[in-house]
Amino acid sequence: MRKPPLSLLSTGNCLKGAMFGRWKLATCAAAFLLFLTGEKTLAQPAPRVVTLEEALSAAAKLQPQLRQARSATAAARAVADEAMAPLLPQASMNLGYERTTANYTSRPGTLPASATGSGNFPMSWKTFNFFSGSATVNQLIWDFNQTSSRWRAAQARIDGQRESERAVALQVALAVRSTYFTAHVDKELVEVARQTLHNLEKHLMQTEGMVAVGTAPEIDLAQARTNLATGRAQLVSAENAYLTAKALLNQAVGWTLNLDYEVADRTVDPVEGEDSPIEVLEAAALKSRPELASLQRQLDAQLLTVRAIKGGYAPTLSGNLSVTPGGTALDSLSWNVAGGLSLTWPLFQGGMTRAQVREAEAVAEQLSAQIDQERMQVRVDLEQARLAVRAAKALLSAQLDAVVNARDQLRLAEGRYAEGVGNGIEIGDAQVALTSAEAQQVQTDGQLATARAQLLYALGHW
Repeated sequence: MRKPPLSLLSTGNCLKGAMFGRWKLATCAAAFLLFLTGEKTLAQPAPRVVTLEEALSAAAKLQPQLRQARSATAAARAVADEAMAPLLPQASMNLGYERTTANYTSRPGTLPASATGSGNFPMSWKTFNFFSGSATVNQLIWDFNQTSSRWRAAQARIDGQRESERAVALQVALAVRSTYFTAHVDKELVEVARQTLHNLEKHLMQTEGMVAVGTAPEIDLAQARTNLATGRAQLVSAENAYLTAKALLNQAVGWTLNLDYEVADRTVDPVEGEDSPIEVLEAAALKSRPELASLQRQLDAQLLTVRAIKGGYAPTLSGNLSVTPGGTALDSLSWNVAGGLSLTWPLFQGGMTRAQVREAEAVAEQLSAQIDQERMQVRVDLEQARLAVRAAKALLSAQLDAVVNARDQLRLAEGRYAEGVGNGIEIGDAQVALTSAEAQQVQTDGQLATARAQLLYALGHW
């Protein structure tokens, strides 16, 4: 024979004992309603659970900041290809056709009078076909590294942009982790608020029973009802904060999920070397931080640009080859071939080249200063993150003790009240102390997780 659910047996027994007092009947009714609500809740489908790994993976594909960074890298590659183009042969072709008359026009000084006779030529409006064309190839031979240095500078900027893209990826990962941990903290605070509300409901039922039999004053009932209303308001605020945190998580990831999902429960593993001396962490961070690598590659590119500009003091040598057909019929064209060298030397341009060199060198010095500044920022980031980790771990140990003590305090207060030697204010104070201790423990857990995320970022790790 199948047994009825334990909850039904408990409810039935409760109803059988309702004859012992009105407060007992109220307690049974509340328990029965909670049972029905629980059965309805179990029938609802489980919400989707989002893990941190899933959020990070989605952000790597969807986050608009990363897409912008990838586009900037693609643009840098295109600029490098543009800079390489002058090093390659430049070929062009031109074809022409015209229908023209053939009347001779004499210009003064073009031919001697003995060659033209009287200079009078018959006019004719007869027209002829004339086909023309040209094919030309130009090749830069040597320009004292002006073009090649600009191309190498563009290549260095590609590397710098790749590092900038990696820096954006680290910033996105930090934002996702931080908002995820905030959402997880808010989720735990919702659970704390629910547990607090559950305790307050039990306190109210207990107080109603004791007031009904005359073992507690009416003011205790008023205090219990006030505490319950406050607990409900705190639960609403906690749930709203959790929904807001999930909205911010959606923004950090770059997706448009509804807010009906749950963030997964997880523990944050310690960061490798989080207790190491600052010198050890700094040495590792200086090798892996993409901001430093990006600035260094930008400096390399700028120094190559200085070299390219200085090449403008020297001449440029180029060669050309051309083929030019022409004639009145396509089957009887005349062909000419020409080849040559061209040497171009800008001897004086009003000091423009010298000014360009000074400008480029000043930009290089600016980048060098930015590198030194970024090195100091790396150390500050490491100091802040490791100190935050250390403080959170120490605070968490104290918070755990506070929660244990607050639970004992509430248990003792409930026992004193049940024996008639305590009062409602004592229970309320104990419940507030427990709620505060549990909330602070949850928040400290979140602070430790966020501090470790910041340490990962400071070390240049994804």
